[in-house]
Amino acid sequence: MTSVPFVVGLVFLIIGAEALVRGASRLAGAIRGERDIAVGNVVGSNVFNIMGVLGLASLLAPSGVDVSAAVIRFDIPVMIAVALACLPVFFTGGVIGRGEGALLLGYYVAYTAYLILATAHHDALPTFSAALMYGVIPLTAVFLTIAAWCEWRSLGG
Repeated sequence: MTSVPFVVGLVFLIIGAEALVRGASRLAGAIRGERDIAVGNVVGSNVFNIMGVLGLASLLAPSGVDVSAAVIRFDIPVMIAVALACLPVFFTGGVIGRGEGALLLGYYVAYTAYLILATAHHDALPTFSAALMYGVIPLTAVFLTIAAWCEWRSLGG
């Protein structure tokens, strides 16, 4: 029976390697100017990972998939805020400007720092978490308001 996990792991390793090669090819296409395809792949991948993988795992798990209180308190609100931060892309006709790019990169850096602090059980985690919670949501709201207002003005409103 110990060979079954090995075989399953090997199969997934091969599938992952194939996905890496396809992803690298798509990244090269994005660098050459096919950015709309790249954005679609990123969004589609995220939607699939959340709905497909989590949905399948919850179907196969005998008692479902437990969601920790930390995920409900922090991770989900952050994901919602970042999803809302993507709305200017729709306002601007599919263009991600430097402001949106800087904001999204900032979200990524802050969230990565949060994950590192959480994994290390660092003493600064509660303060950092509070700063993110009370900073990310208002920053997103202000940014969305400014982006919507700028787009409205450019349309002659």
